[in-house]
Amino acid sequence: MKNQCGMRSLLIAALALAAIPSAIAQQIAFTWDDLPAHSALPQGETRIEIGHKLIAAMKDAHIPPAYGFVNGVAIEREPAAAPMLKDWRDAGFLLGNHTWSHLNLNTSSVADWLADLEKNELVLEKYSSSSDWHWLRYPFLAEGDTPEKRTAIRGFLGIHGYKIAAVTMSFGDYMWNEPYARCVAKNDAASIALLESTYLQAAGDDADFRRAMSKALFGHDIPYVLLMHVGAFDARMLPQLLKLYRDKGFTFITLHEAETDPFYAGALDPSLPDQPDSLEGAMHTRGLTLPARPKPSTDVSTICQ
Repeated sequence: MKNQCGMRSLLIAALALAAIPSAIAQQIAFTWDDLPAHSALPQGETRIEIGHKLIAAMKDAHIPPAYGFVNGVAIEREPAAAPMLKDWRDAGFLLGNHTWSHLNLNTSSVADWLADLEKNELVLEKYSSSSDWHWLRYPFLAEGDTPEKRTAIRGFLGIHGYKIAAVTMSFGDYMWNEPYARCVAKNDAASIALLESTYLQAAGDDADFRRAMSKALFGHDIPYVLLMHVGAFDARMLPQLLKLYRDKGFTFITLHEAETDPFYAGALDPSLPDQPDSLEGAMHTRGLTLPARPKPSTDVSTICQ
């Protein structure tokens, strides 16, 4: 009997140890686009308050330092939003380059796009102090519509010490921010509740979709880089979103930690040969069929119209 109990204890311990790699493998690096001002601003809110909500939620959840990708033009358009960048840095979070004007590389010349990138560096130098701001998030995730353009940009990035913030998880969070502002203006609590439920459903479904692709490609989870935006609804929902990911078994890491995975080699070092840095791109390159893409239950763009 004693031997049976001992064997049972060993079996339980072995099963627990076997589960650890799976749990560790489910990792997310949060990244944030469009600092310091994204999308519509609801009545009664400020960009500074939105930033404070995002920072507080991440601090409460012990999220490691997350990158926020800056468009300097937002300060020009909304000067009152500028202190959000200082608040972000003072909280221990980091800043990266999203170009000055959120310029689409696919529809601009290499020279114009690089000028826009370099113009934004002045903002990053002002607010980033000694932190590493040499991370790029391509606006619209557009990396160039020709091989020549992609090669030219990657060459510049490699020479100037930039790393690319890839995206391997995104549920289109930006789509909820404008409807939310409209619903606030109408004081429509029922519609706001619908926005909340559809937002969380989309996030959960997308996480399952990304994990299915990763397992089809590699047989396991890679660390995921999550694209988010600094919108008012994102700030409202972040505590619930973090709980959703934790309930799914995810833990949270930094962008750099995520991109040490071999999948991101070409993003971490743009001087290396170009390779897909999205899961969809990798699936296409390998000739694999995408798993069923989640279909939204509601067209949120029509809410509170």
